[in-house]
Amino acid sequence: MKKDISWNKIKPETKSVWAGETDSFPYNTTQPSTVNSVAFSYDNVEEWMAVAKGDKKGYIYGRNTNPTVEILEKKVAILEGAESSTAFSSGMAAISNTLFANLKPGDRVVVGKDAYGGTSKIFMEFLPKFDIDVVFCDTTDIKKFKKEIEKKCDLLYLETPTNPTLKIQDIQALTEYTKTSKSLVVVDNTLATPINQNPLSLGADVVLHSATKFLCGHSDAIGGIACGNKDIIDKIFHFREINGACLDPNPAYMILRGIKTLSLRMEKHNNNAMELSRWLSKHKNVKNVFYPGMPHHDGHEIAKNQMNGYGGVLSFSVADENLISNFISNLKFAHAAAHLGSLDTIVGPPKTTSHVENTSQERIELGIPENLIRCSVGIEHIDDIKNDFDRALRAL
Repeated sequence: MKKDISWNKIKPETKSVWAGETDSFPYNTTQPSTVNSVAFSYDNVEEWMAVAKGDKKGYIYGRNTNPTVEILEKKVAILEGAESSTAFSSGMAAISNTLFANLKPGDRVVVGKDAYGGTSKIFMEFLPKFDIDVVFCDTTDIKKFKKEIEKKCDLLYLETPTNPTLKIQDIQALTEYTKTSKSLVVVDNTLATPINQNPLSLGADVVLHSATKFLCGHSDAIGGIACGNKDIIDKIFHFREINGACLDPNPAYMILRGIKTLSLRMEKHNNNAMELSRWLSKHKNVKNVFYPGMPHHDGHEIAKNQMNGYGGVLSFSVADENLISNFISNLKFAHAAAHLGSLDTIVGPPKTTSHVENTSQERIELGIPENLIRCSVGIEHIDDIKNDFDRALRAL
């Protein structure tokens, strides 16, 4: 039985649970199944041909579409207020496929210089090989962005908050500058999640997620998502299905399960990160704290206007990068790992996490401090997190 629902009237908490799952499932199950089938068989060749040509709904081959993956795509599209979405084998696959599906030799990209390290690698190393010009702007210098967009801009790439410096970009203001140039505006919304921010409502064309992070939330599945208008997503999907970066149904199911608690988790992540930021800002062994929820943060007013919450990731600096190892080794309730967005607290410096693919010189060029510690704040009790951090900081 199909249920017609006007999703724009439904709250995010309910969307997280029900989006993409209101139609009846096979065998009348209450939960989606993991469909582990490479191919889909038809008794009638005419029906098979109709599905193959797109004249009838159905499935042909797992690299193209899969029922489990399709439910995930519907759920994230509804959460982001998008017409359509397509899933990938990883967040980086979502980013690279979106870029290569929409760019050609001679095009020009404008991007903030301290985007995620893997993304920066595409801009610095791979796109120039295809004669695609990439211009890096100071992430928060909106005048510089305006100037470069007006020169020539085929694709504007934004990441807000940025990883790991937590800088904020004004999505609505920047997209306004692209109207005359008709640039495609792509926003990486991984750190914010659809619970805290919806870039499409602010003028973006495509929203990207590393579903590995907060969407999954349990550090046990890798995936990526691109959301937007159907015409744009169809173009990205076509590139993805031919180039093969498809999402397996097993991680798709794990991510689906994780999203059901996304709203609950983000409320706790938001609150814990805010409280830890306040506490760290007063600690004698901490130099600076970077979190958009803090009033002193350069992007706080923008974040307050375009976000519903400030997210579960913060970063802070210590006096010297040589102290980082000592701090991390003294933590008892935090993983030292190249990951974020999980239930548990995770810490690490950019050179082993967000910008591990970059050389030290590239990190300098991108404005990533070596004495920075990124912290993905988990859902543990905040008192235990603070006590753990205090013990480790006092050991410096």
